[in-house]
Amino acid sequence: MDVGPRIRALRMDRGISLSELARLAGVGKATLSGLENGVRNPTLETLYAITAQLGVPLTAVLSAPEETPTVRGVAVGATLLEVFHDRDATYELYRMRVSPGPAQLSPAHQAGVTEHVTVFSGVLRAGPVDAPRTAGPGEYLRWTSDVPHSYAAVGDEQVRASLLLRYPRPSGKDN
Repeated sequence: MDVGPRIRALRMDRGISLSELARLAGVGKATLSGLENGVRNPTLETLYAITAQLGVPLTAVLSAPEETPTVRGVAVGATLLEVFHDRDATYELYRMRVSPGPAQLSPAHQAGVTEHVTVFSGVLRAGPVDAPRTAGPGEYLRWTSDVPHSYAAVGDEQVRASLLLRYPRPSGKDN
């Protein structure tokens, strides 16, 4: 994954300094510098925090979809399956696994982003931190993810699910 150069290019295109992006995303300046220089591996939480501040979908900094990148956080592993574009939005489809144990806290995405999760096995508690919901096999959750949100496996079984993120396109811009 060439995440670092992609982050640097997006940051510079927007005229944002390294210090400013680190502050806005809530990550250490040394961490961001390390990511941009390829000496640190990003976590899912860090990538979401950075891309939210850059106003782009996660796939804007990941490798091409044919490389099927997998990103990992505290509890979640997500493998990119497909990226879809239409006139109004970009969609990212992931195969997601949530391990039993501590919950994963994800930072807010940019305004208007929604998450759609279909659970195939296990029981998942997910959604906005202040109002998570629970779903089991065959059930579906949806929430607006422009607020901090979390994912947690309920019980001892790993959750297997699909995750679809919808990023609305700003008027007149291509992501």
